[in-house]
Amino acid sequence: MPRTGAGQPRRRPDAVIAGKAYSSRAIRRTLRRRGVPTVIPERADQKANRLRRSKTGGRPPAFDRDLYKAPNAVERCFNRLKQFRAIATRFEELAARYKAAVHLAALLLRLREPTQDPLSDKS
Repeated sequence: MPRTGAGQPRRRPDAVIAGKAYSSRAIRRTLRRRGVPTVIPERADQKANRLRRSKTGGRPPAFDRDLYKAPNAVERCFNRLKQFRAIATRFEELAARYKAAVHLAALLLRLREPTQDPLSDKS
């Protein structure tokens, strides 16, 4: 249903990707009601309870392993940025300066990566 008042139009996410801590029946039910697919791994205790309740164990919740791997790249990027002490402790008080420091740190990380020259490919 389109938004009638002011503000941005409502949008539904393609999927919600979360860790095992968010694996609860209530969260899954709420997202299912809203039509949002979930990518949340099942906790071991929930799996054991599901298997204990019935002989076949019922149907496990849907889980897309490939989609679950995507946020890992973002987390690794944040971890690399936090290796810079000024970024991790936020030495800069002004937001503009902090943003510039983050850009500089990202540039330094990018320059440290080994280059892959397509012309030097020895096939």
